[in-house]
Amino acid sequence: MSQLIVRNVGQEIVRALKRRAARHGRSAEAEHREILRSVLTEDIESGSFKALLASIPDVGTDEDFVVERDLPRQLL
Repeated sequence: MSQLIVRNVGQEIVRALKRRAARHGRSAEAEHREILRSVLTEDIESGSFKALLASIPDVGTDEDFVVERDLPRQLL
C-alpha cells in the first residue's frame, strides 16, 4: 500500500482531526484515510453524470457563448 505524507498542517487542523477521530473511535491516521477515501470517491458514489450537471449552479448568460442566429448562411 502507498504512503502519503502531509506536511505544514496547522495545529488547529491536527486537533480537529484528532477530535473527529476520537468521535469515530479511530486513530488520527485511520480518520485521515477515511476522510480522503470518502471525499475522493464521492463523485463516483453520488450518482450519474446527469445529476452532476444538474448540480452546477446557474450563473446566467455569458456573452462569449452567445450564438449569432441572424447571420446569413453561405450556400454552396
